[in-house]
Amino acid sequence: MGSIDHDSASAANGQRAYEVEENVLGHSHHLRVICIGAGASGLDLAYKMERHLKSFELHIYEKNPELGGTWFENTYPGCACDIPAHIYEYEWAPKPDWSQFYVSQPEILQYFRDTAKTFNLEKYIKFTSEVVEARWDEDKGQWAVKILDRLTGEVLTDWCHFFINGGGFLKYSNWQWPEISGLHSFQGSLLHSASWDKNVDLKGRRVAVIGNGSSGIQLVTAIQPVATHLTTFVRNPTWIATTLGQDFAGPNGANFDYTDEQKREFVEHPEKLVAYRKAIEANLNGGFESQAMAKENLTQMMQARLGKGNALADRLIPSFGVGCRRPTPGVGYLEALTEKNVRVVFDSISKVVPQGIELATGEVIELDAIVCATGFNVSWKPRFPVIGRNSIDMRDQWSLRPTAYLSLAVPNFPNYILYMGPNAPLSHGSALPSIEHITKYVIKLLCKVQTEGYKSVVPTQQALDDFINHADTFLARTVWNAKCRSWLKGGKEDGPALVHPGSRLHWFHMLMNPRWEDWEWTTKNRNRFAYLGNGFTTMETEDKDRAWYFGNPDQGYESIIN
Repeated sequence: MGSIDHDSASAANGQRAYEVEENVLGHSHHLRVICIGAGASGLDLAYKMERHLKSFELHIYEKNPELGGTWFENTYPGCACDIPAHIYEYEWAPKPDWSQFYVSQPEILQYFRDTAKTFNLEKYIKFTSEVVEARWDEDKGQWAVKILDRLTGEVLTDWCHFFINGGGFLKYSNWQWPEISGLHSFQGSLLHSASWDKNVDLKGRRVAVIGNGSSGIQLVTAIQPVATHLTTFVRNPTWIATTLGQDFAGPNGANFDYTDEQKREFVEHPEKLVAYRKAIEANLNGGFESQAMAKENLTQMMQARLGKGNALADRLIPSFGVGCRRPTPGVGYLEALTEKNVRVVFDSISKVVPQGIELATGEVIELDAIVCATGFNVSWKPRFPVIGRNSIDMRDQWSLRPTAYLSLAVPNFPNYILYMGPNAPLSHGSALPSIEHITKYVIKLLCKVQTEGYKSVVPTQQALDDFINHADTFLARTVWNAKCRSWLKGGKEDGPALVHPGSRLHWFHMLMNPRWEDWEWTTKNRNRFAYLGNGFTTMETEDKDRAWYFGNPDQGYESIIN
């Protein structure tokens, strides 16, 4: 190996002279990362950091005693995923032996448990540890993070270069009881879908379900066969859609069990499993019907499932466009509403009394159990103080509206990343591929910071403003802008839609080549080229191919899409 001579620089104007760092180009400076949540995002981050980064520490703080995120917390009867199982999994951890085409909560939770165990990811996780504050230190270029030990009550302080919120949309927001007068005066069983009490048995009881979102629809379908009587309170009409991936499902989009032979074939022939998964995924990414055709088809389908001439159709079928609220497949839901032991109530609730629910009409419905399927506080505001530059609290910055650059980062909060933030593809199919694309972006960002001598990085306000301007202008011409109350709008009827302005493939494409020019970069050294180091590179160590650029003329063009 040849040598390069280095001349010592001399001081000028009384300032300390610039000195060459004795590192090779590509050297990875140590990076300490804290991530909130050991759900789908946290596990993917751990797997990818371990395989693609050097010299790092990762600490995942999980408030629950177990991993799994929303699939650990949501255990209500009928809780399931409406995405086909074979595409609700990591690309790097395919499961050939899913029991059914659509699977329920216990099997999904077990998948995440098994994946973490197989790849030894639990070593990064600290359970029963809840982040209660994060504060940016500009001088140090670090976050000070306070963590509550939920077993002892002790509050500890940790630190990191990068603070990543992998809590996800539902965990990022808090579940909440509905604001109904007298709710906690009820003398029967009071339950919430997001905090289910498994000790309560609803068999043979008079049950009310408040809410007809995704969880409410699943609950009604599951409870109807076992309850003596079921009353379901419907505030808003909603589109009950055909199942996702129904071209691969059973007759009329029904679920089905995979046979032992099918599972064995997927195990013995992985290429067939890949082809099957790609076909389902491509189907979900396919073209869409016109709005008029979609409304006509779903209207006819809902009318047929409710039964000819059923007056419920006039109250349940929306006037707003398909997709303004996320359509729910709801297999068996409409049929359950027509059963003799079910009453659908559209009247307003006046209050809850000890024996049941009193309607605005004065009628009291006597009950043994009330189930609140009323969702979450979807304001997006963090449930704890996140204090950025100049002591700005993210909850204050987001007081009017939550906004994030490409859904990933927020001005005034350096070295902060969030998964599935506002304007992410929240209504665009399986979340797992979206999470993996976010992680890929994050890994590129962390690698750049590690190897190019950066202290901090934050998106500019102008970049965020331009992105939101484009998103709002685009979404104004879509069904998401129609008048309907939706969590995609933060629970408002007329609020801006907080979804990606385009298809899911459009979002993937957008993230492939990061626009680093949209970020403000602060270097550790006043000379931005200090990372060039001593003139050598990690590519010329003894164990590397020193002619790697020979033999593959197309190498380096992979990210260009025509």
